[in-house]
Amino acid sequence: MRIDRFTQKMQEALQAAQDLASQANHPEITNEHFLSALLGQSEGIARPLLEKIGADVDQLRARLRSELEGRPTIHGVAADLRLSSELRTVLDTADKEMSKLKDEFTSAEHYLLALGGSNVPAAKLLKDFGVTRDKLMQGLQQVRGSQRVTDQNPEGKYQALEKYGRDLTELARRGKIDPVIGRDNEIRRIMQVLSRRTKNNPVLIGDPGVGKTAIVEGLARRIISGDVPDSLKSKRIIVMDIGAMVAGAKFRGEFED
Repeated sequence: MRIDRFTQKMQEALQAAQDLASQANHPEITNEHFLSALLGQSEGIARPLLEKIGADVDQLRARLRSELEGRPTIHGVAADLRLSSELRTVLDTADKEMSKLKDEFTSAEHYLLALGGSNVPAAKLLKDFGVTRDKLMQGLQQVRGSQRVTDQNPEGKYQALEKYGRDLTELARRGKIDPVIGRDNEIRRIMQVLSRRTKNNPVLIGDPGVGKTAIVEGLARRIISGDVPDSLKSKRIIVMDIGAMVAGAKFRGEFED
């Protein structure tokens, strides 16, 4: 375990976990302290990753607080706070997860993967909320895509699509998109083009109001219902918000990054 190879958010979480343990007069910093600190970060990856796989993060944090509040306390040990052996073991495993993913710094997702694959009490708590290592890997692919951790501040790059776009397939899954009537031929043609091995970029051209968006929404509904070729199953449709891209990017090229 090399703290200098932790991302900024991991280092901040470690400090926050130490503060939690110190304020509660606990003799050591445990996985529960560290996990609670990660989930409390406003711009970290831990919370969105767990939410992506369906975990109730607020309830999980409440369980963590309850567990920590029930621990025995020892006064006068603030200066001697140390990492528990279980936390050290999980952090060491997180380094290995980093190597497996070909990343350069240890980030929160590596810790969660390591924790999800262990048998420590905090891992059992995660399992109570349906969080397993396999589910974390699936969620991670959605949250960070093909991005790698190559610096100490990777979180801002992970969710560019969520930041600058709107997921039509997710809206369709929630029933937020109305059925599309009379556009079967156009939707089928788009699926044919998308399924090609080459030249597979369909372009919808038409005057405003003729129903271009409705065709794409119809495709999103079909993806959710499974009424698409195998090559399109489980795919996502993201509508890019050009206004948000221009207003939200601090400098040219941020979105491309």
